[in-house]
Order: sequence, then C-alpha cells, then structure tokens
Amino acid sequence: MDQYEIEQEMERARRAFRELIDHASAEDLRRLSDGTRWTNRQLLWHMVFGYLIVATLLPLVRTLGRLGYSRRFAATLNAVRRPFHAINFLGSSAGGQILRPATMANVLDRTIADLRRQLATSSRDTLERRMHFPTEWDPYFAPTMSVLELFHYGTQHFDHHRRQLTL
Repeated sequence: MDQYEIEQEMERARRAFRELIDHASAEDLRRLSDGTRWTNRQLLWHMVFGYLIVATLLPLVRTLGRLGYSRRFAATLNAVRRPFHAINFLGSSAGGQILRPATMANVLDRTIADLRRQLATSSRDTLERRMHFPTEWDPYFAPTMSVLELFHYGTQHFDHHRRQLTL
C-alpha cells in the first residue's frame, strides 16, 4: 500500500467507528463480542487502542530502526508477552467501561488526524525505515516492519476486531 491508500483507509475506519457508536444501543454495547472475552463496548475501546499503539510505536521504529538495536528489543518484548497480554486485556476491559463511546470516538478522531499528519509529512526515507517487531504480541506484526507498514497496522487491527463486534 502507498501513503495515499493508508491515509484513506484510516479515514474509512474513523468514519466507520463513528457510525458504529452512533447506531449502537446500550444493550448492543453490553453484548459479548464474537471470539473475545470483551463486550462490544470494551472491544470498541480496544480498536481505538490499536491506533494509540501505532502512535506510540512510531518514534521507536524511527529511532531503533536507525540505531539497529531493534532485534534485541523485539526479543525482549516477545519474552514478556504474557504480562503484555494480561495488561492489554485488563486495559481494554477497564477503558471500555470507563470511557463513554463518544469519548472513544473523539480520541480516535484526534489520533487518526495526528497519524495522517505524520504520514503526510514523512519522507520516503523515514517511511522505509524498518525495525524488528514482537511477532508474539499481535498476529499482524511481521518479523520486521517499516514505518509505512506500521501506519497500515492500525487499520488491519481495527478491521480484524470490527468483524468480531456483535452490534
């Protein structure tokens, strides 16, 4: 995918999220999702969280990709995958209960707007920079990923979990 396609898919996800929460009833949000232990409301927050992860990882990819220490970093993250999965589950459970869906949508709007700005202003060299990733953390993490591929990851994660919603 190129920059334009990734930018467009992020915008598609942002609009889809707004539509999902605008049409979900309180009962819909309390219903269990398909294939997770989360409710739809908790899973919606987890979908937002995927884009927050992208925003957090971008500086790491830019830095570690340049310095060449990413293999050890990814191995370390893979080694602590069990605590990560527990924190990921509990964080999405709590965030999904605490945050109102409208607040989640506002967080997603701001995050995607920031990611789109970063994508639009990144040089080709920056977008091609790569680092190793902890493949045991997420099925969409490849052994190495470029900055451009990381931008795409947010929507892959979003689309995967959108299919698990039971709204």
